[in-house]
Amino acid sequence: MEASRYRCLCPTTRARRNLRRIEFFQGTLDSTSEITDARIFDTTLRDGEQSPRTSFNYEDKREIAALLDEMGTHVIEAGFPVNSDAEFEAVRDIAESTRVTTCGLARVVEKDIEAALDSGVDMVHTFVSTSDVQLQDSMHATRQEALDTAVDCVEMIKDAGVECMFSPMDATRTDEDFLVEVIEATSAAGADWINIPDTCGVATPRRFYDLIEIVDDCTDAYIDVHTHDDFGLASANAISGFEAGASQAQVSVNGIGERAGNAAYEEVVMALESLYDVDTGIDTTRITELSRIVEEKSDIGVPANKPVVGRNAFSHESGIHAAGVIENSDTFEPGVMTPEMVGATRELVLGKHTGAHSVRERLVDAGYDPTEAEVREVTRRVKEYGAEEQVTMSVLERFAEEIGVTEESEEVRA
Repeated sequence: MEASRYRCLCPTTRARRNLRRIEFFQGTLDSTSEITDARIFDTTLRDGEQSPRTSFNYEDKREIAALLDEMGTHVIEAGFPVNSDAEFEAVRDIAESTRVTTCGLARVVEKDIEAALDSGVDMVHTFVSTSDVQLQDSMHATRQEALDTAVDCVEMIKDAGVECMFSPMDATRTDEDFLVEVIEATSAAGADWINIPDTCGVATPRRFYDLIEIVDDCTDAYIDVHTHDDFGLASANAISGFEAGASQAQVSVNGIGERAGNAAYEEVVMALESLYDVDTGIDTTRITELSRIVEEKSDIGVPANKPVVGRNAFSHESGIHAAGVIENSDTFEPGVMTPEMVGATRELVLGKHTGAHSVRERLVDAGYDPTEAEVREVTRRVKEYGAEEQVTMSVLERFAEEIGVTEESEEVRA
């Protein structure tokens, strides 16, 4: 495979290049050489939709896929075509209407693969359990049966002239010797990609790194990783996979997916862009927009403290922090990732911990010209009120009016 065929730069990508960070702050963690290139495989419409109590309708899938496509996401796993007629139609329409690589999921079952091929996707992702616990108590198959069906299905996909990704499901709980055997056999059968899934989220970054190195030694196929978040390590494990030599990571927007979810699209992309200085080719300025759309369609709320896209990600209340950010946002933000880079805005939140600098800033933004004494009095009231209630701008303006803070003259405003 030609590596260049996977670089899909959208026109909007060029326009946002000046928003990428320029240099990393000097310090103990200033190395950025571990990853040189990385691709993003989005599984929001497949694994993300498998979140309990979540279902995307046809229009939802089309809208999310269109935005992922516009942003320059490298692969969109559009769904599981054999699942239903409606699912098949959605996958087919996404494959026809998007410019990036589209993928359909298929078990190692002939009818699944036929449905995926008929849907017109560019890639078929087929999988089989390889851990003993899943083989015995879920698949009810032997290791040899799993191996034989995997090879047969990879060959079937390649005979159809379509790109093939193979996943040994539950790889991180699979006997190492058998895992290597399966990977070598499916690679020999023609698999273009070997995906290593941490299906039950038990990997740790160092152990996962070691596993990907083992996989890299036994296949010439490209390596993809799929990490789950049962212990909150999915994004870290995805990054560790890249460091170990993986070319691609499977992610979902807002990290939605089975159980605790997947590595989060926004976290992995921004870690690559900002911490490793990798140009993913993705238009990061639309990440917040994408997050909000998926939040609405999935009905899974984004926690306020969610990295990158939570409403507190670029918000400050503490007096020390707000004062520093007013002077220079790099003081208490990463610096290498700004709200503008992800299409968000910075916010100074008023409350119990607010300091005078933040109060002055908000009063000036609202058109007031306060004295130092007035700022101190308004700050006192904000702290007292904020201990019990949320301090909104209307509350702040009420305090300003009660103590007689003057407004800027029209001449000054002009």
